[in-house]
Amino acid sequence: MSMRLPIRVLSGILAALAGLTAAFAQAAPKGELGQAPANQKPSILDQVGIDQRLNQKIPLEAAFTDEHGQAVQLSQYFGQKPVVLVLVYYQCPMLCSQVLNGLTASLNVLKFNVGRDFNVVTVSFDPKDTPASAAATKKTFLERYRRPGAEEGWHFLTGKKDQIDALTNAVGFRYAWDPEIQQYAHASGIMILTPDGHLSRYFYGIEYGPRDLKLGLVEASQGRIGSVVEQVLLYCYHYDPARGKYGAVIFNILRLSALLTVLVLGGSLFWMLRRERASAGGSRLGTDSLSRSLKPKAGSY
Repeated sequence: MSMRLPIRVLSGILAALAGLTAAFAQAAPKGELGQAPANQKPSILDQVGIDQRLNQKIPLEAAFTDEHGQAVQLSQYFGQKPVVLVLVYYQCPMLCSQVLNGLTASLNVLKFNVGRDFNVVTVSFDPKDTPASAAATKKTFLERYRRPGAEEGWHFLTGKKDQIDALTNAVGFRYAWDPEIQQYAHASGIMILTPDGHLSRYFYGIEYGPRDLKLGLVEASQGRIGSVVEQVLLYCYHYDPARGKYGAVIFNILRLSALLTVLVLGGSLFWMLRRERASAGGSRLGTDSLSRSLKPKAGSY
């Protein structure tokens, strides 16, 4: 009897716990125990992503409003320089600030300057954003960048939904409004465009390697910015669209190394031959001079 009672009591406790768990699961509000398993992707994320549209031209005629409240077209920021395009929304509580922070950190490392060598166009995909919020965001990030000319080269735009959709569809940027949390679900990344508005490169995430950004700008500029060394680096690095990064191309590096080796050896041989000829010429000159000095003069005997 002393062993049966604890077993019965334990069984009763376990049964009661099971009943309470079932009752709690039925009463739990949507989004708690009743939601999908933790390892299952929320359905809204199926609508979110960045689909690369390399070489496609964006709608430069799309109309927006700048941070000063002036009506503008995207074409105003193209024509002479490559452009970094950033899609965010200014009331975003977290991710968009990380995108802009990552871009600013990378820009601060580059020797290229916003406004002088390239432009940056930041566009809000939230139609509810205003020029005032655009101006406040611009002020924040210009204070972190602090280079002359950035005021004229870094633009923060807002717009109407149809114009926003025209741009986001062209670049393959997919996002969705989540009514439960009252926020936009969206991916993170930036794009580099050529001076005539064609999509050249995509970089994903919230951190952008300065080398990748530099090579992307040099390539998109079609040789208008960047030194000879940076143009050569493009030969050694290949853009990987899947990763959104530049990776070293071993074959090209080996070919370039072989070419440099041949040039160095050829230059060394040329210098050695010139030195040897100069030395041989000096020796002959000395020998001729000595012979003339030893030759008997007329009437010396």
